[in-house]
Amino acid sequence: MDEQNKNLILATALSFIVILVWFVFFPPPEPDTPIDGTVQTTEADATVPAAPADTAATPIATDTGAAAPALAEAPRVQIETPRIIGSISLLGGRIDDLKLKDYRTTLDDDAPIVTMLSPQGSADAYYALQGWAAGAGIDPSAVPGPETSWTLASGDMLSVGTPVTLTWDNGAGQVFGRTIAVDENYMFTLTQSVTNNGGAPVSIAPYGMIVQHTLPDDLENFFILHEGAVAVADGELSETDWDDIAEADLNQKWGRQAIVQEDVQEGWIGFTDHFWQAIMIPSKGQVFDQALTYDARSEVYRAVTRLPTQTIPAGASSEVSTQFFAGAKEWGILRGYESAGVAKFIDSIDWGIFFFLTKPIFWLLHELNKLIGNMGWAIIGLTLIIKAILFPLAYKSYVSMAKMKELQPQMEKLKAEAGEDRQKMQQGMMELYKKEKVNPAAGCLPILLQIPIFFSLYKVIFVTIELRHAPFFGPFQDLSAPDPTSLFNLFGLLPWSGPEAGSIMALIFIGILPLLLGISMWLQQKLNPAPTDPTQQMIFAWMPWVFMFMLGSFASGLVVYWIANNTITFTQQYLIMRSQGYKPDLLGNITGSFKRKPKADADK
Repeated sequence: MDEQNKNLILATALSFIVILVWFVFFPPPEPDTPIDGTVQTTEADATVPAAPADTAATPIATDTGAAAPALAEAPRVQIETPRIIGSISLLGGRIDDLKLKDYRTTLDDDAPIVTMLSPQGSADAYYALQGWAAGAGIDPSAVPGPETSWTLASGDMLSVGTPVTLTWDNGAGQVFGRTIAVDENYMFTLTQSVTNNGGAPVSIAPYGMIVQHTLPDDLENFFILHEGAVAVADGELSETDWDDIAEADLNQKWGRQAIVQEDVQEGWIGFTDHFWQAIMIPSKGQVFDQALTYDARSEVYRAVTRLPTQTIPAGASSEVSTQFFAGAKEWGILRGYESAGVAKFIDSIDWGIFFFLTKPIFWLLHELNKLIGNMGWAIIGLTLIIKAILFPLAYKSYVSMAKMKELQPQMEKLKAEAGEDRQKMQQGMMELYKKEKVNPAAGCLPILLQIPIFFSLYKVIFVTIELRHAPFFGPFQDLSAPDPTSLFNLFGLLPWSGPEAGSIMALIFIGILPLLLGISMWLQQKLNPAPTDPTQQMIFAWMPWVFMFMLGSFASGLVVYWIANNTITFTQQYLIMRSQGYKPDLLGNITGSFKRKPKADADK
């Protein structure tokens, strides 16, 4: 076996192992069965204790089982902006009904728009709450919580530039207010106030929380994607899976299973999934504690921010503001909020361990898409740029391969002279490489460098919402999804539908893009004659078609990238090898692969 073929097999094997690891050692687990119906809590679940820095432990009120039926009867304030629609319940002042007008659940024209938040009592309850925890000088029932009946004081509907204000008089001398504003995208500003008209000071602590009842029913459970909690505390990003929250240790201070970060100077916390997230963001300059808590009996997850207890003298007032993001993880929107002061907000997108590659790759893809106006062609343009960057290495690689071809007669002579003495043959070959200034390892370096780039591009295509439902042309209307065409119905020519996406039949009856991928790999392989070793011949013969079926279920955008990459690589290799005096017999190699060898030759 010559060194060139060894390098090619090594590089191919490494690529194959990487992909095999994804699907064999890290298969996506079966999704958990969602728990339908209303989640009931017990009286023991009604509070989440949290200890203020300067007072005794103060309970943060959370929702009880009585809230769900009452929500159906409670009045609501409508929300409508150019991008969202929903309502706020006056029971607890909850933001618990929110839909995203720009996104639909499927590509169908009549598909429902995406639901972001749902009220308690729904199958997938998910909402935001705010309130005050009672401290010294005030009864816990005299502070607003999840079941407080607020009064609409101003504003008929929440919209951009038109906030609404809610009020509640506890009858004990304190009047609480809550003003809710929203911008043109997905950011709410929640301002809580209290006026102490009583005769003595009171101590209270403001809090905000995002509540998820049971696990979300649309979990993807794919190892490449983070789903669960995401937070930043003083510049440090943390990602916590749902099961890690549920398995957290009991925190005595909070009285629950909890993961707690205290005395945070700047940060945010919330829950995220594939394309959407809900994040609570205390204002800058406010020191706060943040926690992820879990109630095992009610299966309720919470992301909580709690500010220090403040003492309000008689006749005085206090006010505190928090931002609440609920919407799509759009790169441009998140970057804008980060520029406005929300620290590391762009990192709420799951960039992965290769973030130093995924971020610039996405930025370039984003800019190309803005310039071209088509994400499919933007991916091809990105491929051209990546190949241009790697061209110096590719040039050295293909020059080395051409020189190896020139040395083939001398290598065959060395093998004949060495016979069974492998050490003598290896020494002779090393001397030959040194004399001719050939590096046999140079051929696989560009392929090895492309592995992290491949990982990074796959990550970008899979996790970023900009690829969701992004069209290319014809049947390819969602580059984040697998190829919708199928050999089963001759790519739509026959009058029946293809196999359901993700099924075994869909894997077998592949579409146009995987077929083009296999052909492009096969043609690239035919630039070199088939190796003489029968085992190598078998590996090389099957390799393009194995990859074709393996990658058939990948996102269409990634397959487009790989087809473009193979085509450009084929062109580069052919031209560079010809410039070095070696003329690949492409047609002869192709026709040779279809010739049946005599049985006598095959038995040798």
